[in-house]
Amino acid sequence: MITRIATQEVKLLASQFKAIAIVGPRQSGKTTLARTVFPDKQYVSLENLDHRLFATEDPRGFLAQYAEGAIFDEAQRVPELFSYLQQVLDEDTEKGKFILTGSNNFLLQENISQSLAGRIGYLYLLPFSTEEIATITSEPQSIEDAIYKGGYPPIYDNQISPDRWLPNYIRTYVERDVRQIKNVNNLGAFERFVKLCAGRIGQLLNISNLAKETGVDAKTIASWISVLESSFIIYLLKPHHQNFNKRLVKMPKLYFYDTGLACSLLGIQRAEQLRAHTAMGNLFENYVITDMMKSRYNNNLPMNLYFWRDNTGNEMDVVIDNAGVLYPVEIKSGKTIVPDFFTNFKFWQKISGDEAGTVIYSGEQTQIRSNGLKVVPWDNPQAKI
Repeated sequence: MITRIATQEVKLLASQFKAIAIVGPRQSGKTTLARTVFPDKQYVSLENLDHRLFATEDPRGFLAQYAEGAIFDEAQRVPELFSYLQQVLDEDTEKGKFILTGSNNFLLQENISQSLAGRIGYLYLLPFSTEEIATITSEPQSIEDAIYKGGYPPIYDNQISPDRWLPNYIRTYVERDVRQIKNVNNLGAFERFVKLCAGRIGQLLNISNLAKETGVDAKTIASWISVLESSFIIYLLKPHHQNFNKRLVKMPKLYFYDTGLACSLLGIQRAEQLRAHTAMGNLFENYVITDMMKSRYNNNLPMNLYFWRDNTGNEMDVVIDNAGVLYPVEIKSGKTIVPDFFTNFKFWQKISGDEAGTVIYSGEQTQIRSNGLKVVPWDNPQAKI
């Protein structure tokens, strides 16, 4: 079994807070991480109907069963529990007593903010990162394999083919989880909408266009976007506000938390198909940015990633905001370093006065240019920046 990078951070949170919330997509390894770090705690799945009914109908009696603490899996399924849990935590000084996991970020955050604010440490756990996958594969993955497989642990732990596992994950998500979050009546339109999102990776979010192609109104699309966000299917990368006397775009860009999932939705059946696929550039960009996110989440660091684009089309794929100090990153899917990699930096350096920056690409060489720019392969730890 792989040791997750987030393990040390979970232990640190347990030494500082009375409770911990581990949040992320279904099948991202939350339960495994919790049970590995806290092997002596009782484990309770609130997906289990008997446990859920007990916790819902008699929260006080339910918690009394776990005076020594416990792991409550899918805790957002019983919102009634949180107010009573607050009282238990307030009456105890023990750190790391309860571990909550959840796959619905909106519902869990809503309950935590109402009842457990200040009492609970929060950690996002996404599927395996490039660094984690490297510890469990006998040979280095090609970038095509990495994008096609994605990072969901069952694909690696159980040696399940992505073209078998991912469609079933999507089917389960649409038929079950969506209905828990929101009553989606037209499942056919919703499935079409999710596939349309996969075709728009790395593009500015255009709700009106999505509504037109899906055949529903813009209000419904906005609602469905929030459903996909809260269940860790997609995320929206926000534009940075620094204008440098330029007019900037205000719409976010759309990305998937897992490129394997996106490949499945796009009908890609083998990694080799990516080499000539029109979506390869966008999927590579998605993969790199998500890996940068995983690095931050695994170490519980602030999410300081943005993109920058003005209204004339000048842009940087990623801008890292370190307390107001901006660091630009360009992401290129080519395997050979060419002058075009550095075109956007020339404009950025002109308006910002800063020559630092990094190009992340799908080749193998690392370079440090005389003008201060770095070129780094996608699987190099420096690519996490």
